[in-house]
Amino acid sequence: MLFGRSALLFGCAIGAIAAAGSAAAQTAPADPAQLDEIIVTAERRSENLQDVPVSVGVVQGDQLRAIQAGGGDILELAARVPGLYAETTTGRIFPRFYIRGLGNIDFYLGASQPVSIIQDDVVLEHVVLKSNPLFDIAQVEVLRGPQGSLFGRNTTAGIIKFDTNRPTMDWQGRASASYGSYNTVTFDGGIGGPIVADKLAFRVSALYQRRDDWVDNVYDGPSADGTVSPKKDAMGGFEEKDVRLQLLMAPNDTVSMLTSVHARDYEGTSTIFHRAGLTKGSNSVADEPRTKIALDEAMNNPQAYKTYGASEHIRLDLGGVTLTSITAYETTSGYSRGDTDGGAGADYPVNGVANGFGQSQGNVRDLDQLTQEIRLASDGDGRFKWQVGGLYFDQRDTTDFYQRAYFLSGAANNPNNWVRLRNKNESWALFGQASYELAPGFTLTAGGRYTKDIKETRLVRTTANAAGVSSYAGRRYVRLKGEEPSWDVSALYEVNPNVSLYARVARGFRGPTIQGRSAVFNSDFTTADSETILSGEAGIKASLLDNRVRFNLSGFAYRVKDIQLNGNDVNGNGVLFNADKAEAYGLEAELEARPFQNFTLSAGLSLLHSEIKDKDVYAQVCTLNGVVVCTVNDPTITANTFAGPALFAQIDGNPLPNAPKYTANVAARYDVPLGNGGKIFAATDWFVQGYTNFVLYRTDEFYSKGDFEGGLKIGYTAPDNRWEIAAFARNITNEKNLKGVIENYMAAVFNEPRIIGVSLSGKL
Repeated sequence: MLFGRSALLFGCAIGAIAAAGSAAAQTAPADPAQLDEIIVTAERRSENLQDVPVSVGVVQGDQLRAIQAGGGDILELAARVPGLYAETTTGRIFPRFYIRGLGNIDFYLGASQPVSIIQDDVVLEHVVLKSNPLFDIAQVEVLRGPQGSLFGRNTTAGIIKFDTNRPTMDWQGRASASYGSYNTVTFDGGIGGPIVADKLAFRVSALYQRRDDWVDNVYDGPSADGTVSPKKDAMGGFEEKDVRLQLLMAPNDTVSMLTSVHARDYEGTSTIFHRAGLTKGSNSVADEPRTKIALDEAMNNPQAYKTYGASEHIRLDLGGVTLTSITAYETTSGYSRGDTDGGAGADYPVNGVANGFGQSQGNVRDLDQLTQEIRLASDGDGRFKWQVGGLYFDQRDTTDFYQRAYFLSGAANNPNNWVRLRNKNESWALFGQASYELAPGFTLTAGGRYTKDIKETRLVRTTANAAGVSSYAGRRYVRLKGEEPSWDVSALYEVNPNVSLYARVARGFRGPTIQGRSAVFNSDFTTADSETILSGEAGIKASLLDNRVRFNLSGFAYRVKDIQLNGNDVNGNGVLFNADKAEAYGLEAELEARPFQNFTLSAGLSLLHSEIKDKDVYAQVCTLNGVVVCTVNDPTITANTFAGPALFAQIDGNPLPNAPKYTANVAARYDVPLGNGGKIFAATDWFVQGYTNFVLYRTDEFYSKGDFEGGLKIGYTAPDNRWEIAAFARNITNEKNLKGVIENYMAAVFNEPRIIGVSLSGKL
């Protein structure tokens, strides 16, 4: 039944498209109005997107830079790839990703995510590393569904794969710069070429982004930390400085070595939570101003991180097979401070009590990640292709968590209210994949993986009272281990040169998880056991009308057993647990068309139905000072917690959090050729998002529905596309969309404001 539902969503379309493709195969040769070929490496080899038996969304580097011109970061991808959603409640250093509804809403710095980020073939696992900025990007590929046979860490949801521009043996360069509202500045560029002809080449890339503070802190009263309020333009700004140097050595035709080093220096503002931005019974945020807030703690929410990394890619041609070794090291440290209750306690009394808690800080004192991957793969374009490999992963960090307690009665901050955790994650895996063309146009592919994943958390410093005495009674050390096989089998059938059908079944695995931050509230660690997923999908990939139209359609269904979920307790602290299972089915469609010369249109659509299935699992609801502050629409029970009795909602049948029922995007560009060979152009892009529940239980407040954003760009392109100058607007209608919540305080998180500016780009 689960897989049958998804088949109904798209099965009726296959026959019509296949028929259209047969006609297209008989059409005239290509003309200038044809679409460009898209080459992907979803299976660790360069292939046409239409020949890969995997659902892959692709964003080209120029497309990404266009939507990031207003200072946007990695989250902007969600507006261009069906089935991908992204958000944050910890600023630009902690993005959270969801593919086909699977993700993790936990804001813990040690949180595990079922979406893997891979940059230049290096897996970035820690949430801070996943925020590494995108610059001088060649292409982004989003691989939907469980992945494990080929890439990095095992993942149950999918992979987002970033490929930067690599060094070349001829001189190449590109740069783009923009300036907009709030003094928003972006520079993204790269240049390189030969040092020794055909033997040694380099490329240096850089990113600079900044924005002025633009949100006023209007609080005027007793301060928890000595900050002076009110202050105009107190927060909202950031400054990002990044550089990457790559060196390619190719002493002969059989050996190549790519060395890459990079550095990041970031300072900015953590997420601003607008306390009481939501009112009971409504999800409207129309009355809450975006440009001002009253914060009595956290020194205007600063955050800063420094990250450094290096990798070595060695490729050795052994004659018929290629050996690849990828060694990488990443390190980062920094902090993020925030007034997590989103306002002043005196201004928000509940049950007659003015709550004064809410300032938190997370510091990654030192994080080190080491990865080593070795892969052996067949060469050539024969009927049989194979590759095998292994991965070793080692990540260790020391992290501090602060939770300042300030009481309006005049009690001082407790200087001992912080904890220190040491975390370790060690994993190794063996994997392989083989594909064989059983008959002309029909290829079968199978892959397998065995993973061992070990996580450890040690509490090395507990909270204490003002006299330095700790009352913590929970565990101080937790070690969890998971060992599981993963596999996938896919088939690709080429109906004709322009239409292919594919089907794929995959089993994925995500290791156990530990939530140690709860110790800051003198509460024991919470943990979640491993989860597994069985996923099936089928689709059609078509190039129609003499390659003027490219249309890809996929339907999918999956079941996650022992799914890892995260709720919040009365302190707003994350609580890990497993539910019996979750099921989902849906559809993804992508269209790119050039109906006539000088006009390009692209569109994407995703439809999703997700459901948690466990009648015995409950999530704690929105409670402050003993009062339920939101409208809960699920059956509830009262149960005891470390903080006393609390209300819990039954979540059986609810959708997964941050899993939009639908998303749709459209982009269009029209060029007007000029006599000098240049052109004037106008381009626009729009994104709309359907019902999205932010938490595990259903309420009248904690969801969004029908949110949208749009962009516009008008400019001039010089002959041969050598340079371009344009005016642009991001979030052109200045929509104020609800992107997240802090339940206990009815606090709202908003999207970015409208940015209007100018941009200039060029290439060698």
